[in-house]
Amino acid sequence: MAAQPQTFPHESRTISQSLLPEFDHEMANTRKSLERVPDDKLSFKPHAKSMSLGALASHLATITHWTEAIVGQDVFDVATAPPNTELKSRDEVLAAFDKNTATARKIIAEATDAHLLKPWTFTSGSNTIFTMPRIAVLRSFIMNHTVHHRAQLGVYLRLNDVPVPSIYGPSADEGNM
Repeated sequence: MAAQPQTFPHESRTISQSLLPEFDHEMANTRKSLERVPDDKLSFKPHAKSMSLGALASHLATITHWTEAIVGQDVFDVATAPPNTELKSRDEVLAAFDKNTATARKIIAEATDAHLLKPWTFTSGSNTIFTMPRIAVLRSFIMNHTVHHRAQLGVYLRLNDVPVPSIYGPSADEGNM
């Protein structure tokens, strides 16, 4: 008897259905980290060239807001973007993160494969920074960008003796998973 070809449940999934479990996982881990931000250390900077802990937490709380432009526009000119406002407390950071992440999740869930494969262009004035398929931009600008800054936040927490949460495995502060 000939072996039957193996099928996998994900074969009929859309791109957004494939991305959302990872999105949910990374955003839950990011929220865990943001929950540790101490209100009395928002001005802390590990180096003169570094952003403050408050600015970093604010940035993490608002990265997912980019999803609206990535999915909703064909071209985004960063030169016309309003500046980010630094949030004033952990509660403000968490509220902004929750709002932006819920909106981003809904936008991703509703996006069709055809739309996610369309090109998106990032410009600064008349200078084109890059053009990539929207799904690639979501992976880099939303997912990878969040992971990058969450790692920075872990260092800021460590330098302030704030327990760092476990993310992909036990941390030095949380031996359990």
